[in-house]
Amino acid sequence: MPCADGRDMQEKQLLNHTADKEQRPLPGRSNHAGNLSQSEKKLQEAICVLLVELCERFTFFGIVCNMILFCTVKLGYHNYQAAIVNMCFVGTSMLTPVLVGWLAECLVGRIKLVCICMCLHFLGTALLPVVAFPFEDIYIDRRHILHTLTKREQKIVFYFALLTASLGIGGIRAIVCPLSAYNLEDCGPKELLSFFNWFYWLINLNSAVVFVSISYIQQSVARNLGFLIPFVSALMAMITIHMVRGEMIYKPKTDSSLLTTFGVIASALKMCCMRYHYFSGGVTNWLDHAKENYGGQYSETQVESIKSLARLFPLFAFQILYRTCIMQIPSGYYLQTMNSNLNFSGFVLPVAAMNVISIVPLLVLVPILECINSCLFSSKDTGHSPTIYVVVGQLSAALSVMVAGFSEIHRKHFPQVEQTLSEEVLLVSSMPCFHLAPQYILLGVAEALVTPSCSLLSFRLVPERIRGISMHFLTLFNGAGCFMGAFFVQTAHAGTQGNWFPHLLHEGKLERFFFFLASLMTVNTLGFWTIAHRYDNLNQEYTNEFRGSLPEEKLLKHEKAIKHYGSVLESSPILSPMEKT
Repeated sequence: MPCADGRDMQEKQLLNHTADKEQRPLPGRSNHAGNLSQSEKKLQEAICVLLVELCERFTFFGIVCNMILFCTVKLGYHNYQAAIVNMCFVGTSMLTPVLVGWLAECLVGRIKLVCICMCLHFLGTALLPVVAFPFEDIYIDRRHILHTLTKREQKIVFYFALLTASLGIGGIRAIVCPLSAYNLEDCGPKELLSFFNWFYWLINLNSAVVFVSISYIQQSVARNLGFLIPFVSALMAMITIHMVRGEMIYKPKTDSSLLTTFGVIASALKMCCMRYHYFSGGVTNWLDHAKENYGGQYSETQVESIKSLARLFPLFAFQILYRTCIMQIPSGYYLQTMNSNLNFSGFVLPVAAMNVISIVPLLVLVPILECINSCLFSSKDTGHSPTIYVVVGQLSAALSVMVAGFSEIHRKHFPQVEQTLSEEVLLVSSMPCFHLAPQYILLGVAEALVTPSCSLLSFRLVPERIRGISMHFLTLFNGAGCFMGAFFVQTAHAGTQGNWFPHLLHEGKLERFFFFLASLMTVNTLGFWTIAHRYDNLNQEYTNEFRGSLPEEKLLKHEKAIKHYGSVLESSPILSPMEKT
């Protein structure tokens, strides 16, 4: 009987093996077709994500670039109020992706939430051209009808449109096109830096197109093109619907979340307080109190991941003041340009056109840096440390704000002339606006160096399972920098009774605000420079780990281990001559 059973088993295994061979696809045919269709779907998904990203940035920059002009000329705001509104909108648009990402994880489904956010985005962008942008003159049946909304109603609809648009922006950035959708897990440090460089290069190229087109919209002959913004929002919605139907919406891993991160921190703080009051603990790091071994609620893997994230908090903190300086482009620098002479050979330049000057350095520097890295460094070498770029970029930002202060003093030495902006006659300095170009260029250089490098460090120096959380925290601190800028403007205006951030620039001392901000940014740069070596060491450690994970490196280590083991066997005194032979 055992023999018969054994034969039956052998026959069954033979039949199964034959059936597997029959069902197995021929090499080079269906396998190739399956791989091709899978690669085509991935390519289509990447193109859709990139298109949605560009459309979202188009609408975002289209809203931001003319907001101060509308608030000051049409709503009658003071300069500091318009700057605060602009910076708060940018900061809110940075914080909403984190909020929407949390809602998608915990409360609402991703597909349902992305549909809601698309509707909110289209509603906000549809209201803005009608209410916020200068479309007062409407003609119906040869009759001239003036704008019927009062100032109060305009403000209500305007803020409602900004709120809905920012919520929609948050949903698009968090669900449709998060950074994790680009599949960067297997990339080395050099490939990651190259990705971030070209990623922000494309975004800034898009913003340059936006500023040029919106500048054209400012001219009276092209006001109807203001509806281009909701049209782009509708196009983005159609691409997103195609992604939803094709199941191309990225689904992140659920092994880590913001709630887990904050839970580990809260549990560690709670246990620290308890141990401080009742008994002492022998842990090397305060976050270890959240581990189950020390009375906490979280596993060792979770706590160790949060510890690696906590090492990046100083890097994030030093980005707050840097982001405040960057926010001077749509606030302080914009006001300087608006109060300068925009006439160029009989043609009145729109204010937003000067923003393109800050984008040109990034569009030029990124290809140059990529060529240098590809020519001077091998594929395994990481090139220069990202912290060097961060330090140089932050120093360039401090220098830019300082130059802005001297430019403001220089601007007030010119006599005043009348200038028409959005059908309003303003008294401005006769200094040509191109005299402000150096401060724009310096901030553009800062963005080209700092933003890709900080994104690389935030993505690279944490375990793979919490890389999305790390990028969320970087976004949170960048948003905090926008609100910090609004706080500085409000404090400077209130503390100096409007002298440091005046409504009429020729009657105040805006240069003192710039000098104050430049001094803070210089201290910020020196502070980061003192701790930059920590991230150099961490980056080198992760680079060595990545090299060790490559197949050729593993094979080399294996061969070295075999040679070392053979040499040990030959020279070992423990083995007898018989064993050696």
